[in-house]
Amino acid sequence: MAMEGSEGNSDAVSPHPWQSYNTVYTTAKAGMEGVDKEKVQKIVYEMSKGSKYFQNEERKEAFIKQKIENMRLQFAKLSPSDLSHYQKVAERRILELEASRDLSRIWLHVDMDAFYAAVETLSNPTLKGKPMAVGSMSMLSTANYEARKFGVRSAMPGFIARKLCPELILVPTDFKKYTHYSDLTRKVFQRYDPNFIAGSLDEAYLDITEVCRERNVKCEEIAQELRDGVYEETGLTCSAGVAPNRLLAKVCSDINKPNGQYVLPNDRMAIMTFISSLPIRKIGGIGKVTEHILKDVFGINTCEQMLDKGSYLCALFSQSTADFFYSVGLGLGKTDSPQVSFRKSISNERTFSATEDEVLLQKKLAELAEMLSTDMQKEGLHGRTLTLKLKTASFEVRNRAVTLQNYINSSEDILKHASKLLKAELPVSVRLIGLRVSQFNGDKCGATPDPTQKTITNFITSGEANRKNNSFSDVTDHDFVSDTETDPSIDVRHTGQLHSRDSFDGNHSLDVNHQSCTLWKNDGAEKVQTSGNDAASSHHSGLTELLGSTSSQGQFEGKNVNDGSNLIEEDRLNSCQETIMSWLNDYKCSLCGIELPPSFVEERLEHSDFHFAEKLQKEESSIRQTSIPIHSQDQRHRINRQSKSKKQKFSQKEGRNTPIDYFFVKK
Repeated sequence: MAMEGSEGNSDAVSPHPWQSYNTVYTTAKAGMEGVDKEKVQKIVYEMSKGSKYFQNEERKEAFIKQKIENMRLQFAKLSPSDLSHYQKVAERRILELEASRDLSRIWLHVDMDAFYAAVETLSNPTLKGKPMAVGSMSMLSTANYEARKFGVRSAMPGFIARKLCPELILVPTDFKKYTHYSDLTRKVFQRYDPNFIAGSLDEAYLDITEVCRERNVKCEEIAQELRDGVYEETGLTCSAGVAPNRLLAKVCSDINKPNGQYVLPNDRMAIMTFISSLPIRKIGGIGKVTEHILKDVFGINTCEQMLDKGSYLCALFSQSTADFFYSVGLGLGKTDSPQVSFRKSISNERTFSATEDEVLLQKKLAELAEMLSTDMQKEGLHGRTLTLKLKTASFEVRNRAVTLQNYINSSEDILKHASKLLKAELPVSVRLIGLRVSQFNGDKCGATPDPTQKTITNFITSGEANRKNNSFSDVTDHDFVSDTETDPSIDVRHTGQLHSRDSFDGNHSLDVNHQSCTLWKNDGAEKVQTSGNDAASSHHSGLTELLGSTSSQGQFEGKNVNDGSNLIEEDRLNSCQETIMSWLNDYKCSLCGIELPPSFVEERLEHSDFHFAEKLQKEESSIRQTSIPIHSQDQRHRINRQSKSKKQKFSQKEGRNTPIDYFFVKK
């Protein structure tokens, strides 16, 4: 797909440019099987052409095409000996995966039918039988089955939906109402599996193995009973799928929608027959991008073909991705009940028409803060790290975070700190706002601290309390840590980061300009105040830093840092912006190349948090080395001599590894 400036040439070459506009439309939703895809695709193309959305889709399309072309080149370079080698590797791995097949469990996936639309129809019976959708002219949350016959679906702009279906009725969203009905359905789910897994407001996974065994009934009877129970409790219909694992159960629940069920027996032959003709797009974790790559590069259209082309997948994908594809081809999925785990974050976000209106944005933020607070209080959660997510009119995604001194969960506290993060980004045209709270209090997580385990605060506090008695009393913390003899591989904050999933834990928002920055604390939040005209530009870095030291009371001392080098600071900021992590092709990490499917939400968050922590470590080291002047050459030599002397003493006792205690002043 050519970019906007070349649209004329592109249209001249191709009389039907919408046919190659792959990222814009899919008929994978239930109830859309008979839709004229090309007709809908043409309308979507014409209606969105020239918009910011269109330009963003073009960028994605160009990336996909480049990705496909690169993989084709790699594909063509594979020699017969290469293929023979990879074929053996693939066959061995497929046998290992087959040996892990577990047919002892029975999983049920229940999915409410057009949930938001059904709730609205229940509230307003006059909508029954009419094409309707929940959302606005800017974006739809869902559409009922009458509207889907016209090609209308969720995640489609309302103005395009109206073009497809002029009679479409739009109903605004009401998430309090949807949450209420979701809670009612979960009461029913708990009767069959108290530890059910909620996929979202309208779907859940239940392990019904025990209930089938205890009551000596067939799984299809349990599925029917559960669906009847949901209808009696809510007046809403749902569909169910029963299978030996969660991956297949989700596929099965989509087969007889709406208001139906499908049971796949716990039999290997039945599974392989079922999977043989199953389109790859039906699998959770295989989206539009992966679908096009598998089809255009390898000619893979069905799950069974994953095994037939195993050598190529082994050659061109990472082991984890290839294993995922092999598992799909074998019909394997997770069968174990996840261990009881505690939330690591909780979030809400909303999409709306792009606007720069600060009053409207503040109103949206207040609504999100209220909903987030309600969710947190319902689960008894209090968090310290607040993250603001913004998607601009040009589809740029920004994430800004602040870590607070105190744990919060009230809407007032959330809104107060979120407003400060938002204000720093204005003016900007925004089409999506999201809020996320993480780093929850230890009581909720059930974490009992080890009384013998020293903390970073212990080290820093003892260092501050005993500084006067130390021979380095005339040397600042920065001078000591930035000493050239100090081992750069040991970083206190990064060590703590490895045990936490939130990337902003223990860190502080950083605004950098060409003059100075001062760390200060106000209203329980730790911030960095900047001076100079370029302070606003620093917000786009999205990084956090730890500056200064902690006093004996655990509070931060304000420290002015003057680096005297505009070029170094500019280069540092530019390099940070260039290395922001993204998921290339919606699969591969742009920094390290690891591949994770979009469905691996928790794993992706942990991976991105790791890169944030890694970047923060490098940034802290850079600031300490470039920002703090050594007051005299004699002082540097004196510190080096004493550092060498102390290191030699430690090395005699503990070998080459320098203990972390060494970097803090003790009695």
